[in-house]
Amino acid sequence: MPAAHSPSTPAPLPPTTAGRLSTAARTVAKRPTDTRTEPESTGAEAIVRSLEMLGVTDVFGIPGGAILPTYDTLMDSSRIRHVLVRHEQGAGHAAEGYAAATGRVGVAMATSGPGATNLVTAIMDARFDSVPLLAITGQVPSAALGTDAFQEADIVGITVPITKHSYLVTEASEIPGVIAEAYRLALDGRPGPVLVDITKDAQQGTAPFVWPPEGHESPAVSTAKVSRSQIRRAADEIARAHRPVLYVGGGTVQAGAAAELRELADLVGAPVVTTLMARGILPDSHPLNLGMPGMHGTVPAVLAMQRSDLLVAIGARFDERVTGDRALFAPDARVVHIDIDAAEISKLRHAHVPLVADARTALPELSRTLRSLGEDARADLRAWWSFIEGLRQGYPLGFSPTSDGRIAPQHVIQRIGLLTGPDAIYTAGVGQHQMWAAQFIGFERPRAWLNSGGAGTMGYSIPAAMGAKVAAPDRVVWAIDGDGSFQMTNQELATCALNDIPIKVAVINNSSLGMIRQWQNLFYDRRYSNSDLGSGRDTARIPDFVRLAEAYGCAALRVEDESEIDAAIETALGISDRPVLIDFVVSADAMVWPMVPQGVGNDRIQYARDHEAAFGDGA
Repeated sequence: MPAAHSPSTPAPLPPTTAGRLSTAARTVAKRPTDTRTEPESTGAEAIVRSLEMLGVTDVFGIPGGAILPTYDTLMDSSRIRHVLVRHEQGAGHAAEGYAAATGRVGVAMATSGPGATNLVTAIMDARFDSVPLLAITGQVPSAALGTDAFQEADIVGITVPITKHSYLVTEASEIPGVIAEAYRLALDGRPGPVLVDITKDAQQGTAPFVWPPEGHESPAVSTAKVSRSQIRRAADEIARAHRPVLYVGGGTVQAGAAAELRELADLVGAPVVTTLMARGILPDSHPLNLGMPGMHGTVPAVLAMQRSDLLVAIGARFDERVTGDRALFAPDARVVHIDIDAAEISKLRHAHVPLVADARTALPELSRTLRSLGEDARADLRAWWSFIEGLRQGYPLGFSPTSDGRIAPQHVIQRIGLLTGPDAIYTAGVGQHQMWAAQFIGFERPRAWLNSGGAGTMGYSIPAAMGAKVAAPDRVVWAIDGDGSFQMTNQELATCALNDIPIKVAVINNSSLGMIRQWQNLFYDRRYSNSDLGSGRDTARIPDFVRLAEAYGCAALRVEDESEIDAAIETALGISDRPVLIDFVVSADAMVWPMVPQGVGNDRIQYARDHEAAFGDGA
């Protein structure tokens, strides 16, 4: 597979890009397409002008020598706000947060060498979670390519496995076409990251600026039709199923198919499970919503899938954190799989009815076909719901008092959600706090919950919250972070303070790498090897998070007693002129329950320690 192609011969879009344009891409398609040829401009000017023409209003990045011509031009733009981050990884995650909160393309910019490689983690993260990200990097002059020049790195070669496409541009005249194609590719089909690496001499060279570029006059609007025969087969499967489950993944969020999903769910009357990446796509308050499936899912969600006779997978990919041991997963279930990405269908679980389609297009067709069959054609689900209601009553989501008398972290997160409300945006790092946030905050709308699902990237939360707040300045944005994740990217608090981005940060401070400690507790005889961080009470308290936040220009509070929790949250909600951080000092012994231990079947779900949920006879 070549590392890049010559933009003068545009590469065909891969199969995963066929089928739809997102809302943001449709907006681009409606713009006037009269060709405009302007006087010669530098390549750097073409980069900025192309972004402006595509409707980009916000860019996250940090300059360096190889991208400096573009930064010099960027200073003159009245349309694009550039947010100067403190680390390139922060730029990438901020662009991800911006994209995840809006569905628009997030743009990150960096220089060559270490600047570009510092973006790699965010690019990989975006690839796993199907986030539309455009990464623009500077490169050493074309004459120096391959010479191990100062700050040279083959970022195209490095990123080919983790992008939808990576481009190397060496001529100023190629820039508008490549930027336009990269932007569209990031959105088309299954969204994802695209990298454009531009040599310094291409930025400094000149060429006429032509917009739209040749071959990009009319962004491709999908004319793909959903297979009627497959829709009918899917409807027939649903109609005769006695124990159906709608298994809804993040692809449904990317498709903007919340209303279409709700219509189908109400029509079928089947239970719905929403994965970690799909929280909020169906309101948690909806009576059909069983919550999150998987390793730390609710008992009703996990066991309903395990007992089902039909799984209707919509924008979901049968990840092992959902299925557990795949050989033991939902053994009696047939599968209807709807996904825009043909490569995902039958990759991990055979699909009896495959539907390569955008959820927003396929679900209304499926609902119409089901209605045409009539209610009498559909199986009676009362016995199925009797089983599920038994699980709901027997295994409600909750938590126990802590063994050391310190604050229960679940209680803190639950109060943040209740006092802030569903209109807010919540981001999380990775670990115990991430799972507790997914469990104990009530999500009532899509794009309110942003986290690193597939890659599990610690350090995601703070910069993602920053990007989300730039994208949605009128919404409250909480970064719920662990003390371990927080220490990986907390320098972006300086970015927030200096750029008037008033995010709110809750550090769930258990003075440890919490999920590591949980596994050490359960599976390694409580041998806590290198998981103590020394940041909590009765430790060296290095760093002191309150003093650190204050040094970054933030308001800061510390909570060590349960009676202080609500007042601290209300104080944070009342501060809007700067970022605010609350250091919640919580118990290190709290664990995430329920839990399916890795490598076993989901019927082995543990409701709490030494309490395996009943399954089978009497369940």
